[in-house]
Amino acid sequence: MTGATATSFPIFAAAAEQDKKPLIVSVHDVAPPTRPAAEKILSELARGGVNRCSLLVVPNYRRTGESMADPDFVRWLRDLEASGHEVVIHGYFHQRPPLAKEGWRARAWTRWYTRGEGEFFDLAYDEALRRIVKARDQFAAAGLKPRGFIAPAWLLGPGGERAAADAEMEYTTRLTKVCDLRTGDTVSARSLVYSVSKAWRRATSLCWNATLGRLLADAPLLRLGVHPPDLQHPAIWRQISRIARAQAESRIATTYRDWIAERRASAARQ
Repeated sequence: MTGATATSFPIFAAAAEQDKKPLIVSVHDVAPPTRPAAEKILSELARGGVNRCSLLVVPNYRRTGESMADPDFVRWLRDLEASGHEVVIHGYFHQRPPLAKEGWRARAWTRWYTRGEGEFFDLAYDEALRRIVKARDQFAAAGLKPRGFIAPAWLLGPGGERAAADAEMEYTTRLTKVCDLRTGDTVSARSLVYSVSKAWRRATSLCWNATLGRLLADAPLLRLGVHPPDLQHPAIWRQISRIARAQAESRIATTYRDWIAERRASAARQ
């Protein structure tokens, strides 16, 4: 290799990386009780070439205790954040208790679809703001830098979205889009995600995500959502690993925080 070639190769390699479309893998429901599964997920994703993820951290997962009160868990998150991962506020308790009186739509989304996990589905603005601000302040006091808020199961009502913006969150996401809360810009980008609680749900998820993965192969942004229980089902995990590995070869792994920042910078340059 000549001196000129040796000098220019890193420049061409960097340019090629910049031209790659983004891949965002989000690891959901990260909390002290789920840390062992989250660690394994991150390790296996890294072996497949995905070295940066958005970590959706629950402040008080299913009311099992404040996540930021666990110093070892906090140190682990700080280390991950320092290595390029992103910490995201993911609800507060994650669960939504069933209400005495609620319509069929609320029952369908919060009981059947999410199995009681749609915490912010219809949470009033004042309570949504209180929970998000409390989480934000807890995370900041622990030395973490959350920039985004993502509701459990992506179910965020209008009051909750307004609360996230008023709590100075930079962005939120839903199943089919990413929303910049500062600029109001919304980008369509459906996430691949799995439902594993029943055998029929697992079978449907495998077929659906195989098809969806092919349909979204050339999408400007590809999103993949991973939950701790996914690890317990070999067929599900094999497909997730296969998709992540294949996409990491042709795309660049990033986080929602960095992707939003790059979009804003690109818009400012135009």
